[in-house]
Amino acid sequence: MKLIVGLGNPGSKYQNNRHNVGHIFIAYLIEQLRITDYGFKIYRTDCYMNESGKFVKKIIRNSKFTIKDLIVVHDDLDIPLGKFRIDFARGPKLHNGIESIENELGTKDFWRIRIGVDNRLATGPMNGESYVLNDFRPEEKTILTTLFPEVKSHLIRLKLH
Repeated sequence: MKLIVGLGNPGSKYQNNRHNVGHIFIAYLIEQLRITDYGFKIYRTDCYMNESGKFVKKIIRNSKFTIKDLIVVHDDLDIPLGKFRIDFARGPKLHNGIESIENELGTKDFWRIRIGVDNRLATGPMNGESYVLNDFRPEEKTILTTLFPEVKSHLIRLKLH
């Protein structure tokens, strides 16, 4: 069984932020899959992004999961909107949620589903921190709805390995 954790910030204020694409993807999975049929246990963080490591560590400590079972879903500014990567022990140049998890677990050795959110050229110049805390525009959400089935398909194949 694999443990999938979608990163994001809690509360309605952040619900549609680019930084919450991990939460948005988990909601999609819940809607689309009978997760138990695929051997997944899924969670959305209930804390702020910077505290994600404490959340993940608590789940692992209080369950039968190990770090090798962990798959973290998060936003990535290094990847264009509409693209994704699945990597083991590799992530974006800077991501406070991932850094928090690595620090709490004492390792980088877990899977990451890195969903691209960078489309700043279309919105004008903006620093990364401000950009990810803005909501997806309607046309960007449409891109995600076409991307998520592909991510789901790769996730199911990853579970088999």
